[in-house]
Order: sequence, then structure tokens, then C-alpha cells
Amino acid sequence: MNGAQGAPTGAGPGSDPDVTLKVLVAGGFGAGKTTLVGSVSEIHPLRTEERLSEVGETVDDTGGVDLKGSTTVAMDFGRITIRQGLSLYLFGTPGQDRFWFLWDDLSEGALGAVVLADTRRLQDCFPAVDYFERRSIPFLVAVNCFAESHSYGADEVSRALDLDRGTPVVLCDVRDRDSGKEVLVRLVEHAGRWRSDRVLDPVG
Repeated sequence: MNGAQGAPTGAGPGSDPDVTLKVLVAGGFGAGKTTLVGSVSEIHPLRTEERLSEVGETVDDTGGVDLKGSTTVAMDFGRITIRQGLSLYLFGTPGQDRFWFLWDDLSEGALGAVVLADTRRLQDCFPAVDYFERRSIPFLVAVNCFAESHSYGADEVSRALDLDRGTPVVLCDVRDRDSGKEVLVRLVEHAGRWRSDRVLDPVG
């Protein structure tokens, strides 16, 4: 799906071209990436999940997500129409560090990224935050509000992750389609402002 960003599809005489944008859904192991893609996708999502095995216990940290029985080993894929003429292709990244070599290919041509945060394992966000900051890919942090986790405000999460000023933090429930869609709308808006600012101030 490289090059999906801004690709016109289905344009006819007298009609505006449809635009498809590529968005990544990243974050730590068990943060809810597969659930988010599945809950908002208007097509049957593609999933590459495998059951966790005893062999993986030595390399996969399941602390705080002990009931999780499977993991994404390549990517999740889904599609959602944000409004008429604008659709997003969603690519969920694998969470464990042993699969991070796939991130470079997945991120090529992406409009931006959603970094899902689980406050029970907030430190798992740091690699994704660092990845997108270093590659100048706009992103927001979406705090997946698990019922059994302590509730933190957006400002508290932003300080804990030491985010750059202007990086949005939103609270969400990835199981709820409307909540997930709102996260994606916020990302598109943020990425649009981010790119406009870069054009106006290319040095900054």
C-alpha cells in the first residue's frame, strides 16, 4: 500500500477525486491496536495474529496483560471512510520489539500515526514515540481507557511521555467505533496542521 497517501481513486467528470490516506496504529504489546483497527474498519480487517507460545515467554513481556493469548506478527489492515471522498487505510504495527524491523516498510508514505497508550504499561509507548519523532512523522497519543487501569488526564500522560509541545493526547475506548473514529479524525486534523506549519516554516 505504499504511496496510498493522497491517491485519487474513482474520479469521474464533474466529481471530486476520492482521497485515500495511510495511517499507522502503533503502541506497545496489548495496547489495543488490533481492537482499534477491527472496531472502526468498514471492511473485514486483515489480521496476522498467532497464539502466544511457551517459547515466546522468554522474549515477550506480558506483565499487565496476562490474559492476552495472541499477538500480531506482521500487521493489521483495515479501511474507514471519514467523510465522503476521504478514506483511511489503517496499518496496525506489531508491538513486540522483535518485529520492529517491519515498521520502516509500514511507515513509508504514511500521513501520520496513532500511538496507543495503556497506562498500566505506559513505558511501552516510548519506542513508538521516539520512532515517529525521529522520522518527523506526525502522531498523536490515544490513551486506551481500560476499566481496571488508573485514570490519568491528557496533560499527565503528555508530561509522563515528555511529548513535544503540540502533540495531541486523547482519551478513548478502542472497542467503541465512534470513539476510535474520533481519534482518527483528530489525527487527520493534526497531521494537516503539522504539514501546513512545515510548509510555512520549513526550518522549524
